[in-house]
Amino acid sequence: MGKTSNYRLGTWAVELLLIVIGLIFLVPFYFLLVNSVKSFGDILAHSASWPTTFRFENYANAWNKINFPTALGNSLIVTIVSNALLLLISSMAAYQMVRHDTLFNRFLFGLLVAAMVVPFQSIMLPLMEVSNVLSLNNSIPGLILCYLGFGAPLSVFLFHGFIKTVPIEIEQAARVDGSSRYGVFFRIVCPLLLPMFVTVLILNTLWIWNDYLLPSLILNDPELRTIPIATYMLFGQYTKQWDLALPALVLGIAPVVVFFLVMQKYIVSGIAAGAVKG
Repeated sequence: MGKTSNYRLGTWAVELLLIVIGLIFLVPFYFLLVNSVKSFGDILAHSASWPTTFRFENYANAWNKINFPTALGNSLIVTIVSNALLLLISSMAAYQMVRHDTLFNRFLFGLLVAAMVVPFQSIMLPLMEVSNVLSLNNSIPGLILCYLGFGAPLSVFLFHGFIKTVPIEIEQAARVDGSSRYGVFFRIVCPLLLPMFVTVLILNTLWIWNDYLLPSLILNDPELRTIPIATYMLFGQYTKQWDLALPALVLGIAPVVVFFLVMQKYIVSGIAAGAVKG
């Protein structure tokens, strides 16, 4: 009985500690949400206090100031298309490299792994030169193509390691039953890769949605701005429009929050599918 009581007491202590840590991580969100409905003066004078009056018109002003519908549409197009192509191309490339372990495939995989450690800042100037030659500047397709190039190494690396754990006997049985090579991949392998699909999707979504540097280099037209670039326009050299910037930040992170809420059940089902794989 004594051991049980001590164990329960220890469990409660750990849970309490984790709750406190969780609340600490939520403090920035508190400041963001609370100050997004304050006037500019109240933000500067009483940033930590609860609002005395709620200025929800800040959201309407920020919506119009950054042309949020256009920025949201651009971010959605870039994120969705880039993710779809990365998932398809990276999974197929990793499958080919694992199931056909040739010298060329090993060399290609080594190049992809090596590309992961190259700092983006070191290739910014060559990237701009190449994008100018290929007419990729100031275009959404050009930005998506850049994301494919920069996102493929990590995505292929993750899929490559996971496909190694997929029993090849399942694929051989499907081939004996008359399934084509593509049928084996899309009908047999892809469902087993669901946990990794979800993982790669989450990592790339966070990266692409919040990325500022690459879109700022590729996109110049104000009508092509993504949400991070549009929000940055509210931060000047001498002035910062906090009463507009904070609501704009809330509007920018809201789609990502909705994305995670929608993806919760798929994350759980993906983990369950991976647990019974093979």
